[in-house]
Amino acid sequence: ERIGRLTKVALAVAVNLRTFLRLQPHSNGKVCLDLPNIGIRRVWDVARLQLQDTSFLEQGDASAPTAELVEKLKEVAAFPKDCANPERAAVLAFLYLYLCICRKQRTLPSLDIRVWSELPTGAGLGSSAAYSVCVASALLTACEEIPNPLKDGEPASRWTVEDLELINKWAFQGERVIHGNPSGVDNAVSVWGGALRYQQGKISLLKRLPALRILLTNTKVPRSTKALVAGVRSRLLKFPEIVAPVLTSIDAISLECERMLGEMVAAPAPEHYLVLEELIDMNQHHLNALGVGHASLDQLCQVTMAHGLHSKLTGAGGGGCGITLLRPDLEQSVVEAVKQALSSCGFDCWETSIGAPGISVHSAASLDAPVRQALDGL
Repeated sequence: ERIGRLTKVALAVAVNLRTFLRLQPHSNGKVCLDLPNIGIRRVWDVARLQLQDTSFLEQGDASAPTAELVEKLKEVAAFPKDCANPERAAVLAFLYLYLCICRKQRTLPSLDIRVWSELPTGAGLGSSAAYSVCVASALLTACEEIPNPLKDGEPASRWTVEDLELINKWAFQGERVIHGNPSGVDNAVSVWGGALRYQQGKISLLKRLPALRILLTNTKVPRSTKALVAGVRSRLLKFPEIVAPVLTSIDAISLECERMLGEMVAAPAPEHYLVLEELIDMNQHHLNALGVGHASLDQLCQVTMAHGLHSKLTGAGGGGCGITLLRPDLEQSVVEAVKQALSSCGFDCWETSIGAPGISVHSAASLDAPVRQALDGL
């Protein structure tokens, strides 16, 4: 999808594995960021941050965070020498959003932020975007740039379209700090939920989506999106007559899939699922032809196919994650057998659904006990 950014259509869908953030205001003069999934806890003195020259953030509202700005943020963050890169990126994105959004206040606020996610990190599932969206919405709400939409007694609520657009704008800036030059699709999916269509840098929401159950499998094979994209680009340059039609076919698969999902909203029928399964198979073979497959993903497809289920890679490929469509008539015993088989390959597997809602604010009481415990640090 990235290579064909010029004209090709990509569909991006929200997966129902959620990232939670708890913000607690304080008067202790400290800002604390706690990220238990990646084992990070950082505390800064508000007074020290207040004294820092943050005039370099002035242009932060509209333009992309530059490499120079990120270097300055590193000085403000005061990293220990042995801090690993992904961890730095999460901390820098937080600091960037905190300083940019909260500097309009007379004094920077003291607060505790704890983020806990059901999404695996670094698996190409957009965990950094979900994180940026949570941080942006929490800080904008805490600094009263947007109102808290949750009314007393409600379990959950969502912001207005206008407020969601502001959240999305800031979350994209956070993503830029982490990734440099992201497409903006991941943060948009996290904000709006449901499904999005991406073409020529334009993102539009799909009106409605049928409820689809999937297995999401992490092969745990690390990959570099940058290297995979470069590989496809060089293959396209080397064999334009071969690779360009493959990209055109993938585009046609996206469009057919979009049409099928539209039909399924009104009345999903068994034949719709058969078509989706064929599209999944064709898409996976095309992605292999582009060189973004991996032996682990082939294994995933074979294991699920042995149980009559259809899978494809998701994200950049070259390892990472795959999705398997679960038909509504599927016996739970089959699902359990497939999960067991995938686990014995050394993969992590989640049974979930796609087309989930985007960013929401929840009352503490409405959260499941494991989520509450994770956010309370128990």
